[in-house]
Amino acid sequence: MNDSFRDWRSPDSASAALRRRARGVFVAGHTRQAVWFDPYPPYVERGEGPCVFDVEGNRYVDYTNNLGVLIHGHAHPDIMDAAKAQLERGTCFALPTSAEIALAELLCDRVESFERVRFVNTGSEAVASALKAARAHTGRTRIAKLEGVYHGSYDYAEISNYSSPENWGNDPASVPVNAGTPTGVPDEVVVLPGNDVESTLRILDAHGGEIAAVIVDPVPPRNGMVPLRSEYVSALREWTKRDGALLVYDEVIALRFGYRGAQGRFGGDPDLTAMGKIIGGGFPVGAIAGRADVMQVVADRAQTSGTFSANPVTMTAGLKSMELLTPEAYDRLDANGERVRTRLRGSIERHGAAMQVVGTGSMFSIYPHQRDATRYRNYYRSAAENETVARLHLALMARGVFIAPTCTGFMSTVMGEPEIDALCNAFDDVLAGGISPA
Repeated sequence: MNDSFRDWRSPDSASAALRRRARGVFVAGHTRQAVWFDPYPPYVERGEGPCVFDVEGNRYVDYTNNLGVLIHGHAHPDIMDAAKAQLERGTCFALPTSAEIALAELLCDRVESFERVRFVNTGSEAVASALKAARAHTGRTRIAKLEGVYHGSYDYAEISNYSSPENWGNDPASVPVNAGTPTGVPDEVVVLPGNDVESTLRILDAHGGEIAAVIVDPVPPRNGMVPLRSEYVSALREWTKRDGALLVYDEVIALRFGYRGAQGRFGGDPDLTAMGKIIGGGFPVGAIAGRADVMQVVADRAQTSGTFSANPVTMTAGLKSMELLTPEAYDRLDANGERVRTRLRGSIERHGAAMQVVGTGSMFSIYPHQRDATRYRNYYRSAAENETVARLHLALMARGVFIAPTCTGFMSTVMGEPEIDALCNAFDDVLAGGISPA
């Protein structure tokens, strides 16, 4: 443990005081489930480059980068300068600006399947808009998705996000996430086993002529964080074309895997793509893009609108963020990601830990088991495995390294050998001492 580390969980810490205030105004004491962990996280004071600083004065090398948003780290000077210049001109208008055109042009220039773009405010909105567009275009209502793959908070997209052995069935069942989900919602969602071509085609054929869209994340975080097998993607593409359904890619995270997105790197030829995170330069953003004829229904029959959609601050910061993501920048990200995975795997082997490190490009995840994790049911963690992940997460934080509570990491372009050393040395130290509560 870092000798200068000040435990935010202490009752007299600054974070504890903020936590007490939060409990007076927020349900469950917080307002963002995805970043919460027990007993409560430290409260952040500021971010700078590859690091964040909490209100106790602790410094962490930040491998969360707001769950993949900050691909250039915190407060990147070029992005901040662009955003500040726009702030002086105004934050939002009930009129269009040239900034939205410039960012859309960049996206269309980079990704072959992008003929038209529509901006929204979040990745969840982008997914919902894409599925609504698919329904309007096809005249059908059902969607199909992969078991255990997260696509945001839209009722239909979140079915079977967290299915378990108690409810997932032989063929994947449609399992609602939230209490009170209307009974008709799971009935409209067909759930598929990722990377299983034979079973997937059998399930899809049973619903021929009914499905508006098959939505996939081309690099599912809970399926080994590796690209879907090419034969599986090809089978989906061929089936959707034959049946008249649309293939929708969720690249809210996966756009970070290449200069032309995951589809440019791994293939797939989707009809529509949902985006978010890195295209906003650290500001709220979402977008859908795809074939012009399909996208036309977004204007005609499946309209989207939002008070802050395509606001010029986000568009300006997003444009700068994407301009900085040159092919060379992606090469460095990929190389650094591979360095991290290689060194973490070395520690696991050296200490004989029952773990594995998976990932692609600039992302990695530490799994508390050694099962083949290219399918959700193999990935699925027991309660004991989840406890191991929680202990590892806290132990790394005590050593000045912040990864997501799931022990997933997102690299940024401002990371180099010092940040890689910080993570890998801390991980090795934790394994050497045994993973115990920090």
